[in-house]
Amino acid sequence: MDSRGTLLGWEAVGRVDLPGGYCTGALVASDVVLTAAHCVHDRMSGAPISPEGITFRAGYHHGSEITSRRVLRWVTPPEYETHAKTPEGMLNADAISTDVALLKLDSPVSSAEADPFRLLERAADGSEVSVASYGQGRDQVLSREADCNVRTRYAQGIYGFDCTVTFGSSGAPVFSREDGRMRILSVISSVSNSGESFGPDITARVPELSRRLNRENARPVSGTGARRITVGGSGDRGSIGARFVKP
Repeated sequence: MDSRGTLLGWEAVGRVDLPGGYCTGALVASDVVLTAAHCVHDRMSGAPISPEGITFRAGYHHGSEITSRRVLRWVTPPEYETHAKTPEGMLNADAISTDVALLKLDSPVSSAEADPFRLLERAADGSEVSVASYGQGRDQVLSREADCNVRTRYAQGIYGFDCTVTFGSSGAPVFSREDGRMRILSVISSVSNSGESFGPDITARVPELSRRLNRENARPVSGTGARRITVGGSGDRGSIGARFVKP
């Protein structure tokens, strides 16, 4: 996407700006953003990132955005705390299956600015999907890979895609079309040496996270920061070639 006009219909996708880097996220409610759990943890220490240091910039385009909001709090699945990298940089399947986060914004985004996306419950192997993200090298403009597919769905609730992703694509929504409308099927979590990208099945997790997010006592949940597709940012050159451990 190379002009502001091509953002039409995609305004709810934005950059999640973090201390020292960024991810991609998408509105799933007027005041809730869906992204990856590893985005809200420091990539080196695994420590949770304070919500005050996170900003969602809807429709970000060459230094400006349609609207921006500060993050009040975020939640990830409780199981994310137990994630760990396996030897030699391999990624644990459990880490990918729970790599989901919801961010609560400090105020709602109006429908005139950006319409939230709805979720898709399931997609069969071979289904066409697309990814919209702010990847490294194109982080100033939202770009979309429109021609990729679901390769398979693994036993632990993980989708495998043949979509091309890179740094900054973490948390990017994976879309599939239903009744003529784009719905979010998953978010980008990781990629294998062979180029297959992976994302969690979010069908059950997002509703549960939504309930937790709306509780007054919701607080950030710590995790170990198992490395995924490294958060984008200058000087960030972490490998995205870790092998995927099939369930």
